[in-house]
Formats: sequence, C-alpha cells, structure tokens
Amino acid sequence: MVGALVLAACATPTPYRPATGSGFARTGYSDEQIEANRFQVTFAGNTLTSRETVERYLLFRAAQLTIERGFDYFVLVDRDTERRTRTYATPDPYWGGYGGFGAWSPYWRFHGPAYGWRGWGPYGDPFYNTDIRTVDKYEASAEIIVGRGPKPTDNVRAFDARAVIENLGPRVQMPQPN
Repeated sequence: MVGALVLAACATPTPYRPATGSGFARTGYSDEQIEANRFQVTFAGNTLTSRETVERYLLFRAAQLTIERGFDYFVLVDRDTERRTRTYATPDPYWGGYGGFGAWSPYWRFHGPAYGWRGWGPYGDPFYNTDIRTVDKYEASAEIIVGRGPKPTDNVRAFDARAVIENLGPRVQMPQPN
C-alpha cells in the first residue's frame, strides 16, 4: 500500500517549482542573469508534463522574474522548446530477459544500406512479450530582456509581466506542501 502511494505521488506532471535533478531527470524552472536587464529562463517538465504546460510555465517564470527584479515588462529575444525522447525495453518476465536459453541467446548483426549496422535477436520480436515504451519530455528556454514602464506596443514579443501572471496564474500547479 505504501509503495503504491509513493508511486502515485511520482506519477504526476511537474509542478511549478525551482529546478531539481540533473540530465534527463531535471525538472522545474531555472534562470540566469546574463546582463543587468537580460536573463536566460528555462522550464523542464517530466514525462507526464505536456509541451503546452512547459511553455506556459516558462512564460509564467519570465513574468515572475521580471517583477521580482523590479521591472514591469519583458521581451522574448529568443525562445525554443526541445523534445527529449527515451526508449525503454522491459523484458518478458517469463523468459527472464534472455529467452529460453538462459543467459545466452542467439543474436545476429547485419548492415543495411539505409540504416547502417543493426542487430536482431529472436527475443526482441513480436512473438515474445517485451514491453517497449518511448517517452518524451519537454524543456522550454527563452532569453528575455526586461524593462520598466508600459510594454512597447510595437513589439509582439513584449509582455506585460503582471498581465501574464494574472492570466496564466490560475493554470499553474504549485507544489503541494509536505
């Protein structure tokens, strides 16, 4: 029962919080000051966090950072969302991951003109129950320039920080207190 609760707690989209972890396991927001009014902002979700949510949290963090630093608006200088993909194979427990041959199994390597070197073994084929899962996770990043006063009306990449927080805030999932 306790294990199921721990697993359920981990199986939720990334809440809005400072970054934790590293590499593929990194989730949350981070920012770095580049110049007095220029910042790099990122938000990384886990494999259950949609691209739309990651991009929403990035804009929310940019607005929050703008206000925290005493500014009123920000301009997106550059923005990108990266998709990272991992594939996991879980072998059939009946065969122990090695087929009916124990720790040894037949395996052949071959070279195809379109794909290069490949391998084939009979225990990775559709006749056996190997579970293949591919998971995606998204990380959005933006370089922003912050400013004081009303946002420039002639720049479509300019955002009023307070308006962004007011409009996106209700759809931002904050972490639950422990």
